[in-house]
Amino acid sequence: MADLSGLTLGALERMLDAGQQILECYRVMEKGGTNVVAEVLKGQGTFYEMDHYPTGDAYDSETHSQYYYHAHRAEEHGHFHTFLREEGMPKGIRPVEQSHGKFMDDRDDRLSHLIGISMDKMGFPTALFTTNRWVTADNWYSAKDVIKMLDRFEMDMAHPSLATNIWITNMVLLFRPHIENLIHERDVQVASWQDEHPGEDAFEDRDFDIISQSEISVQREIGRVVEAKARLDLKED
Repeated sequence: MADLSGLTLGALERMLDAGQQILECYRVMEKGGTNVVAEVLKGQGTFYEMDHYPTGDAYDSETHSQYYYHAHRAEEHGHFHTFLREEGMPKGIRPVEQSHGKFMDDRDDRLSHLIGISMDKMGFPTALFTTNRWVTADNWYSAKDVIKMLDRFEMDMAHPSLATNIWITNMVLLFRPHIENLIHERDVQVASWQDEHPGEDAFEDRDFDIISQSEISVQREIGRVVEAKARLDLKED
């Protein structure tokens, strides 16, 4: 679990607010007999493994944040992939030196994968994970730059579901320390793989897909934030 002891009071308060917004999303969706995954799949027809939901992905044209849901792993119902497109990135950020992938010729901009969120069959998150480049056909940015991008991720629109968009935006806020740790670990693991496989391309190894992963619980994380905030309050008194 990520260490929360070094966070400022402001950071803890933002995380706590994010946790409360997530719980509020759960409350209103439960009243309607739905959940964050069901909202994305609603009206999408038959659910096919590997297809993106919603069709065409969810994309905020103002923040340039993006996500989709799909399924192909036996240990989960499915997962969300979150991204930030080039237009939404902080100025001056560029991809690291890397091999050229064919997918780069198929679009006219760059994007970065931020974090994956595994979901169970009840529509609740169970884990966070990072992926290799080939998995999501994104451009590879350094951990330092991807972490800067996290501040820009916001799904501020009603499509495909306002509640799901609020939820996924606040998941990135609540679990920010976990996500940062996983992104740093991602870079360490890629560098290690490359050292062990000289002359090969780490970004295109089909056996190297999930790079870092951590189990999560929203309720547990909110409890940890509350405890960290209480300890900080005592210090300041």
